Amino acid sequence: MSLLERDARLLWHPYSSLTSPSPVRVVTGASGVRLQLDGVEAIDAMSSWWCMIHGYRHPVLDAAVKEQVDSFSHVMFGGLTHEPAVELATRLVSLTPDPLQHVFFCDSGSVSVEVAVKLALQYQVARGFSGRTRMLTVRGGYHGDTFTPMSVCDPVNGMHSLFVGALQEQVFGPQPPAGFDRPADDPELQAWAASMAALAAEHSDSVAGIIVEPILQGAGGMYPYSPACLRILRELADQHGFLLILDEIATGFGRTGTLFASEHAGIAPDILCVGKALTGGYLSLAAMLCTTEVGETVSNGPGGALMHGPTFMANPLACAVALASIDLLLGQDWAARIASLQAGLASGLAPAVDLPAVKDVRVLGAVGVVQLGGPVDLPRMTEAALKRGVWIRPFRDLVYTMPPYICTPDDIATITAGIVGAIEEAG
Repeated sequence: MSLLERDARLLWHPYSSLTSPSPVRVVTGASGVRLQLDGVEAIDAMSSWWCMIHGYRHPVLDAAVKEQVDSFSHVMFGGLTHEPAVELATRLVSLTPDPLQHVFFCDSGSVSVEVAVKLALQYQVARGFSGRTRMLTVRGGYHGDTFTPMSVCDPVNGMHSLFVGALQEQVFGPQPPAGFDRPADDPELQAWAASMAALAAEHSDSVAGIIVEPILQGAGGMYPYSPACLRILRELADQHGFLLILDEIATGFGRTGTLFASEHAGIAPDILCVGKALTGGYLSLAAMLCTTEVGETVSNGPGGALMHGPTFMANPLACAVALASIDLLLGQDWAARIASLQAGLASGLAPAVDLPAVKDVRVLGAVGVVQLGGPVDLPRMTEAALKRGVWIRPFRDLVYTMPPYICTPDDIATITAGIVGAIEEAG
């Protein structure tokens, strides 16, 4: 029985049917930005779901993992600590907005959102507002696949609409008006702000916090919006005593052109979630950061502690490679690199505008998106791109790329030509 036959018999892949699964391909190797897929080489235009920003088999990251293995690979974080965790927390606090001073390490991005919401609820209980048990968010968002993150994903068009009746009922405002460059005085943006203000006032007694993906909604639609919207949400949170939670799991570490997307708006959250690119894609690790005021309020409230503690919290291997990944990113002119990627994506995807199947083309930082007029034929589109030397993973009506930062101009040209050509063939 072949490897693929055994896979089909045993494994259940993400977002896939067990009885009628999507095709899978065997990876036999990976190096730089390229995957070896059973004799076919292709650029990974997805950065392995947006985390492999430095590519595969990077010697600096390989060395960091090997060095830590020689010391110890894991130790529980209850009652113990270690240098990689302390150093990584120090680094994260120094890089994120000043009010964020405390770090809680998590297994994955979804878990960091779970912890962030749990912290917000405990915070309100500690302040005497035990009725504040819901979150205010916007439509179009995506925050993860576990139950609390599912509850703040888009309840109608999101992947988790099957679970609506089983989830905590949250408060959803309209999706922000599209367009990163939309000015604050734009009439549509002002109407959106008025709607959010009305919802915040109506539900002020039941809402604990506001949670959004800043600037770019990721798996909910690769949808950019104006930084002015974040400033409005910051004001609403302050006005009503909500905590502002920013989910930067997809947008953190340079993806939108600033180190963290909230920097576009010049605001700081009360709670921040990071993950994905944190370790350069080598190991699963995420973090939740919060302000001293939030941390001390919860610590002095009922229970006296944040009620969470993952087994693999602050895994030393993951922390060590995260430190190396951050150093690798910051040790170069990363902003210029992202600007170069943005220019290459914009130029290369521009021809897609004229294709009959295409509804929209948008680029922000190292994110390039082609939106079709209808659902993507995933197997056909994937195969068409692979023939052109590019690995993509479209979803819904979107064919997109979040390439590794180490891509050369020629790599970006190959990616964009592959996407445009695949849409011409399979769109």
